[in-house]
Amino acid sequence: MPVNFILSMAQSMMANMYTQSDSTAKTSPSTGADELSAADTQFLAAFGKRVRELRERRGLTRKLLAREANVSERYLGQLEAGDGNVSIILLRRITSALNVTLSDILTPAPEGAAAQRLIQRFLNQLPPHRLEDVIFRLTREFGQADAAQRKRIALLGLRGAGKTTLGGLLAKDLQVPFIELDREIEQETGLPLSELFPLYGQSGYRRIERRCLERMLTEHERAVIAVGGGVVSEDDTFALLLAHCHTVWLKAKPEEHMARVLAQGDLRPMAGQAEAMEDLQRILAAREPFYRRADSIVDTSGRTVEDCLASLRQLVRGKV
Repeated sequence: MPVNFILSMAQSMMANMYTQSDSTAKTSPSTGADELSAADTQFLAAFGKRVRELRERRGLTRKLLAREANVSERYLGQLEAGDGNVSIILLRRITSALNVTLSDILTPAPEGAAAQRLIQRFLNQLPPHRLEDVIFRLTREFGQADAAQRKRIALLGLRGAGKTTLGGLLAKDLQVPFIELDREIEQETGLPLSELFPLYGQSGYRRIERRCLERMLTEHERAVIAVGGGVVSEDDTFALLLAHCHTVWLKAKPEEHMARVLAQGDLRPMAGQAEAMEDLQRILAAREPFYRRADSIVDTSGRTVEDCLASLRQLVRGKV
C-alpha cells in the first residue's frame, strides 16, 4: 500500500483532531474533547486499545515504549486510554518503535495475513519462468510438508516456563541437537541480550532474531529449539516458526514464571520495575492467544521436571 495513501487515510480517520508540533511532542497535549464527535471518540478509544495491545504483545512497558518513541509516558498513557489526540509525527514515532506499519496500527490485519505475506513475498521474488514450476512442486509435495515440519520441536513460552531445562533433556532423550535461539543471537552479534536491546532497540533485535531463526531452520533438519518468549510479537517470524516446526507452548501461572525467573537472577525486561508482576500478567494475557496457536500445550504449573518431560515425550513421540 503506497505510503502517501496510508498517510491520507490516517489524516482522514483522525479528522477534527489537532496536529501537535514536533517540538511539543514530549508534553501532554490537550485532547480537545469538546470538539470531538461520537465517532471521533470511538475511534480514539479503539486506536488507544490497539496501541496498548501491540505494546503488551511485544513485552514493552509503557515507560520503555515512551522512551523508544520519544514521547512522554504520561501522554502515551492518555493515548492508550483513548483520551489523547495524535499527530502524524507522533504516529510515525510510535509505529516505528513498535516495528509496525501505519496500516497495521490503524487497520489490524486478519488472522493468517502474516503467512499470506510470506508466501506472496516468496512468489514475488521468483522469475516468471520459474513460477509455474514452483507451484507444481508445492502442489505435488504439499502432503510431505507436515512430515518435514514435525522433525523440529520448538518450545514457546515466557521466561521461566522451563524451555531450557526441558528442551535440553528432551533433545538428549531424542538424540538431536538442542538449540537456544537467544544464545544463537548472542553468538552471531557477539553481545549479550542485555546490551542488544539498548543498542538496536526492539525492532532491530527482532530483525536479528528472524535472521538467526531462518539460519537455524536451514542448518538443522532435526532439532529441539527453545525460542524467546517474544517471538510471537512479529507475525512473519512466528508464521515461519509455525510452518517449519512442531510447536509446544510450555504454559505456567504468572506466579511460577516470576518465581523461576527470580531464582535464575534474570530480570532483564523488569529491572527496576516495582510493578513487575503486574507487567508480567499483562504480557502473558496479551500473548496467550498467540501461544495457543501452538500445535501442543504442556502446563508446567505445580509439576516436577520429570513429570513435564514425560508429557513432552508422549507428545513428540514419532515426530522427530
